[in-house]
This record gives sequence, structure tokens and C-alpha cells, in this order.
Amino acid sequence: MSCPLIANADTIRVTRVDGCGRPVCGDDNGFVFDCFASLAMNSNVDDGEDVEYKAANGRVCGFKRGCPSFKGFDTELNFFSVSPEFVEITTGNPVVYGFDGKPIGYDDCSVQCNSGFALELWAEVLGADACEATGAGEGAWIYFLLPWVTNGMLGDLEVGSEAASLTLTGATRAGGGWGTGPYDVMPIDAAGTGGPLLTPLGSACHRRTFITSVAPPEPTCDYAPVAGGLCSVS
Repeated sequence: MSCPLIANADTIRVTRVDGCGRPVCGDDNGFVFDCFASLAMNSNVDDGEDVEYKAANGRVCGFKRGCPSFKGFDTELNFFSVSPEFVEITTGNPVVYGFDGKPIGYDDCSVQCNSGFALELWAEVLGADACEATGAGEGAWIYFLLPWVTNGMLGDLEVGSEAASLTLTGATRAGGGWGTGPYDVMPIDAAGTGGPLLTPLGSACHRRTFITSVAPPEPTCDYAPVAGGLCSVS
């Protein structure tokens, strides 16, 4: 599949990471959902400074274009579901619990700059060969991984007669300890057996994108457990 076409975004999973960007194990450290409108990943780039040598008569004697520096991606997620679990993982703000111990809301407090999360997105692929892979795959998806997103913050909210949506912004960081991850997201053999990443992201990388035949997880309305050899203990 050399020329895949993205049909539409399908599923998002967020995972709590610690202060070093490592996934945190536990029953309340993941969340999977599909009730969102869009995810923007906008490049944050410093253009650098040009170097120019100009003579007194106005002639340019030498010129060197500044080298841009990539700072990461500024993310913006537009979503509809007001899930306390999702808000808690991505912003670090506390959950409000009901009498039965179940999450019923959340508090808006401060920007928790020391918290972080990983964000995975699956988008369906169009193409005549999307289902030709061997194994038990049921199609193909473009998989995006942002292993370390920080400064999660909810945007403005207006509730009225029209459908209401929320916005979550954040910024990626390079490095971190995601490694090959705690999840099965790609085939690891010719039979299409799902497994973790075959190689970790480099220390200067902010995002990985590839085609996979391993289906995304099913959306839930509750915390999803996180387990794996690369997890830190919550």
C-alpha cells in the first residue's frame, strides 16, 4: 500500500505518562473514545536567523539562510464527550466522585505543567489493497503516536441552544520513556500478529506515523487499564 488515502479519523486513546514521559501502569491510566471532531497537530518552528554581509555600497557580499529549529507540535483536540476520566488524564485536574465512588464530574483548577499523556490516533485507510494483507486483519489504519504531550488545558466553553464542543490544547515533547509502548499496535510477523512497536522513537522525535492492520481498541466510557513491561508503577 504505497499511496494510502485517509478516509476519516476513527479512535483516540490517551495514556497517562509520568514526569519522564513513561507510561504509567494501573486500572485508571488510559481512556479510549471516538466522540471527537478533529485533532490538529500544528508544527511549532523557530525560523532561525539569517546571516547577511552587506558592503557599504549596498552589495550583498555573503548570505546564509537561518536553519529552522523544530520545537514540536501544538495539539488541538475538538471533542464532544464530557468525560471526567479523559479530562483528568489529559489536564491533571481532579475528578469529582458521586456517592457510589463513580466519576460524575471534574474541577477546573490550574494548568498542571508537570503532568503529561500520550495520544494515539487511528484513521481509516481507503484503497483497493487495504484488506489484502495476510492474517486476521479487518482493514488498515493510519496510526499516529504522540508519546509525550504536556500542558494539557481545556479551552473556552459555551453552552447554549446549539451543540456544544470542548477544546483541549497541549504541546508535544521529545524524548521520554515511551519506548516500544505498552500496547499491541502493529503486526510483528507475516501472520499479522499484533504486538508493540518494533523500535522506539528517537530521542529527538515528537511523532510516529505508520500503516497498521491491527485494529484500534474499542471506545469505552470509563478508565481503561494500562499494563506492560515498560510501564512505571502508579
